Amino acid sequence: MFLLQLVYCTTCLSSFLLQRLPPLSTESNRCERAFVGNTIGQANGVYDKPLDLRFCDYTNEKSNLKGKSLTAALMSDAKFDGADMSEVVMSKAYAVGASFKGVNFSNAVIDRVNFEKANLQGAVFKNTILSGSTFGDAQLEDAVFEDTIIGYIDLQKLCVNTTISQEGRSELGCR
Repeated sequence: MFLLQLVYCTTCLSSFLLQRLPPLSTESNRCERAFVGNTIGQANGVYDKPLDLRFCDYTNEKSNLKGKSLTAALMSDAKFDGADMSEVVMSKAYAVGASFKGVNFSNAVIDRVNFEKANLQGAVFKNTILSGSTFGDAQLEDAVFEDTIIGYIDLQKLCVNTTISQEGRSELGCR
């Protein structure tokens, strides 16, 4: 009886956690919408249609997202490995478990993005505004933070990540 209740509660918990995001979009061109981005109310994450990029693959030939607005994008479990995301605007985006290995985020605005459990190995945040974003359990080995603009509280949270290299820690000013 107890085992049955435990299994039932685990199933309830899984359902509850999955319900926090809307169902995966059924639009045939949902992954291509990243190349257009959101154009309405970027700073506030207001949009006419959700930008659902979950499980999309932007590696190789699909890698030029330079200057796009990916505001309020749902990006969990998507692959952006090696993409050019320089000058991108990502505000209030959900990128849990996404892969950004070797992504160029130079001159980007990354505001309130959830990168929990994301792979950001070798990502370049050169001259990037990085505010209010979370990196819990993110992989940040060999990430470059040269001239990154980041608030003190955000810096304290980021410096807790043990995967940041010594050079990255020095660039950030971690103590």
